[in-house]
Amino acid sequence: MSSERVSIEDIDHLAGVRVEATNLDGVLLGKVVSPAKYRAAGTTGIAFPDLILGLDLTNHAHAGFAYPKWRQQGFMPDLHMRPDENTLVEWKPGVASVIGDFWTADGSPVEADPRQALKRIVAAYAERGLTVKAAVEIEATVFQESIDQARAQDYQGLSPLGGNAGGAGVLAKSPDFLAYGEAVTARLDELGIDWEAWSDEAASGQIEFNLAPADAVTAADLWARTRQVMREVAYAQDRSITFMSKWSSEYGQGAHLNVSVSDEDGNLFSDAADPGQPSDRMLHFLGGVMGSLAGATSFALPTITSYRRLLDLEGPPTTLTWGVANKSCAVRAVPAGPDASRLEYRVPSADSNIYLSLAAFLAAGLAGLDKKLTPPPAYELMAWGAPAEIAPRIPSNLYDAIEALERDTVLREYLGDELVDYWIGIRRWEWLTFHTETERDDEQLSVWESKRYFELA
Repeated sequence: MSSERVSIEDIDHLAGVRVEATNLDGVLLGKVVSPAKYRAAGTTGIAFPDLILGLDLTNHAHAGFAYPKWRQQGFMPDLHMRPDENTLVEWKPGVASVIGDFWTADGSPVEADPRQALKRIVAAYAERGLTVKAAVEIEATVFQESIDQARAQDYQGLSPLGGNAGGAGVLAKSPDFLAYGEAVTARLDELGIDWEAWSDEAASGQIEFNLAPADAVTAADLWARTRQVMREVAYAQDRSITFMSKWSSEYGQGAHLNVSVSDEDGNLFSDAADPGQPSDRMLHFLGGVMGSLAGATSFALPTITSYRRLLDLEGPPTTLTWGVANKSCAVRAVPAGPDASRLEYRVPSADSNIYLSLAAFLAAGLAGLDKKLTPPPAYELMAWGAPAEIAPRIPSNLYDAIEALERDTVLREYLGDELVDYWIGIRRWEWLTFHTETERDDEQLSVWESKRYFELA
């Protein structure tokens, strides 16, 4: 199967071109257009109604808050997805795939477009002579049942692929589990997506794929495409898969981000005098991150279910802390010389939109670099279960996380009013729908959550 880069001059032999982007929930959206239509779109782009960025996960229009200008221009005005030709590949024989950005009909960027938000932050780094590299760790759970059977069961009572044996990194998995992982990496190889490792994770049926570092926007593009590959392979094998942050009482699922920043002299996070300690500029970056860590939470934990993952001693961070090589903290500093020094942002759940969670993390870090901020002392003990007066807790629900973002002036300054206000509005809608559409026990995962998030989160 060919997967080489495709130029616009070479698309006439194809049956179609799939133009795609994520909405704010992280769902990969788009349409397949003919080669002739793709060529005719030129620099204007492919038209979509504004509701492509204005519907929740059950196709209801977000309501109850002020819309940005691009949603006030009449009934469902068109947005235009402008393809990024650098992402054009042959996805499968006869069909190309290209990722794009959303613009208004008058040629203005849609600032609430997740990819454009990340591109703006990356451009702000470039203006300061800085470049960003990022790598994503993707976790998901695969089930023996087909997606049709999972739907028939309302996603309840499913059988994790590979059995119910516990542990993490277990190699003695049944052939069906190994066949799934091998099929995914084979497709990633075909598509030219660099991966570093895959493994059995802690929960039954849970699998993790580690992607190789790339520039920040490319890293997010590869995250979106890898998740699509993981879904397509599962369906082709008559399996089902979910990226819900917590689909049952099993361990939750994350999407850790590893980030480094460089200038013309090399990695800012590496201290040449003491490679085993964070550099001054890593500390400045951390000063910004820690100041906005609570405010960034709703980007990292965007759904009702995201917060069910925040359980002490189950792996995810639960406190607003950072530490050197401390995996119990929200941010892990890894001072490992000029080639490997990085920060690991451990808060994002598997259901987060990486364009947005990465943009928020980078925005906070850039503020720290600009203002030479100082972080609190590194946390040297186990942060799980620490008293709140010593280690403040990460917001425990979506409502509190939204309130923290509304109070955060730094993220607003660097991400822009349109994105922050629109995100707050649609997250409040998410909170409202949960509290009005289902009879629930807040301590227990609801069928409402499974129906809403299992396939699309």
